[in-house]
Amino acid sequence: MPRIVTVGAAQLGPIALKESRADVVVRLIALMRQARDTGCDLVVYPELALTTFFPRWFAEDRAEMDRFFETEMPGPQTQPLFDEAKHLGIGFSFGYAELTPPDAAGIRHHFNTSIIVDKSGAIVAKYRKIHLPGHAEDESYRPFQHLEKRYFEPGDLGFGVWEVFGGRLGMCICNDRRWPETYRVMGLQGVEMILLGYNTPVHNPPTPEHDDLSLFHNQLVMQSGAYQNGTWVVGVAKAGPEEDVPMIAGTQIIAPSGQTVAEAATQGDELIFARCDLDLCNSYKANVFNFAKHREPASYRLIVETKGVVSPAEAQDIIRPRAEG
Repeated sequence: MPRIVTVGAAQLGPIALKESRADVVVRLIALMRQARDTGCDLVVYPELALTTFFPRWFAEDRAEMDRFFETEMPGPQTQPLFDEAKHLGIGFSFGYAELTPPDAAGIRHHFNTSIIVDKSGAIVAKYRKIHLPGHAEDESYRPFQHLEKRYFEPGDLGFGVWEVFGGRLGMCICNDRRWPETYRVMGLQGVEMILLGYNTPVHNPPTPEHDDLSLFHNQLVMQSGAYQNGTWVVGVAKAGPEEDVPMIAGTQIIAPSGQTVAEAATQGDELIFARCDLDLCNSYKANVFNFAKHREPASYRLIVETKGVVSPAEAQDIIRPRAEG
């Protein structure tokens, strides 16, 4: 019997700086109700779905940005979303800025976080963004900034996979989608669906020559990640002109074949959905991408033992270590 997860990708249009979390939650609930009306088991929202994309502004005192972070999940303003999910009997996934309680050293940590919530309204999985793009210091030459490296720490939970909704689901966030290691680490855990939210500006000030390729690159990396790991990928945007910064749309649901089976048509709040047969992953995982049969990890040492580019000579010392003595 096929394992079907009907998934809704709930794209959001712009969120204004003045828009409250309560206002945004109303929009999220409206999309959730649409998803339930179409028979969805699970609805997926974008990265940082509760606020405008605040890393576009520089603050000398990082603590000024703590107002954009959630100190509890659910909290008073997000509890209605959890309550509605439980009432409707639908699961969801969404991204938010997380400010942790103090650790043993009294330090509070800042993460770009995503969660999966089951049909009972319980949080069953958490992921913290690992590949933080942008910069950490003021770069005033930019028409807008991208200060994720200033306001967030790299995630500390790894690329997890969870057995939920009758399959193996994983998460990643925005820039993670550009890195093949993201998909492969989850692929090595047998992932069958990856939930992926993003906030991506059309314009990249350091490389404006890439602007016209933004949507192409978005689709390219998600489709290749899906195919090369035999998994569904659900990519969901916050899109449109947000605080004078155009953001790409391109929300789509991608099959394990790498084919896009549903795609958003607008840059605003929009729900798309697909009946995803998780067993479509099997032929890819058992044949072309049968990792146990075809991977050669002994030849991949350079991937995990270096961070930046090394010379070919240095690479050989890593690939084939010289015998000591």
